[in-house]
Amino acid sequence: MYPTALLIVDVQNDFCPGGALAVSDGDQVIAPLNRAAQTIVQRGGLVVASRDWHPPTTRHFQQYGGQWPVHCVQGTLGAAFHPDLRLPDGAVIVSKGTGAEDDGYSAFEGRTDDGSTLDETLRAHGVRRLLVGGLATDYCVRASVLDALKHGYEVVVLTDAIRGVNLQPDDSARALQEMQTHGARLLATDEALRDDN
Repeated sequence: MYPTALLIVDVQNDFCPGGALAVSDGDQVIAPLNRAAQTIVQRGGLVVASRDWHPPTTRHFQQYGGQWPVHCVQGTLGAAFHPDLRLPDGAVIVSKGTGAEDDGYSAFEGRTDDGSTLDETLRAHGVRRLLVGGLATDYCVRASVLDALKHGYEVVVLTDAIRGVNLQPDDSARALQEMQTHGARLLATDEALRDDN
């Protein structure tokens, strides 16, 4: 049984410095997430990593009417997890945004390699509590956290393991306030891990 899971959201090359849709200081989330993943595994918990996994042609991209430049196209280097992210053996990968009509902001919209949803995977492992970090605070982290709360999970957002896009300067601050209003707790990684022990 895995009472707690760590959800690592979209720590992919295209969202990190030098990537096609780079989040400012996006790579700064990696060290706390690696620490959290190691601790969660040592305690018998589950680590899940979501990824944008877009087809080359999708309405998510600007050239087809969407909001974003081309990023995280299936099988490309940009879609790969950042090389410094140390996913443990047995980590579950959830791919999202895989269809031509699919934005895929929330990890709960994605599926594992065997076709399971994130909710199905977490429930199969007895998970009730989620620690969430990754990219980006104001989009995929926000959407994933709000969906997790809707599904009845206890959610802790790791405040030092997230970074935002901030198309508007206060987007991340508003996203954090929204997540908290809906029931998420906001804690630094080490505090969250102490709290979980």
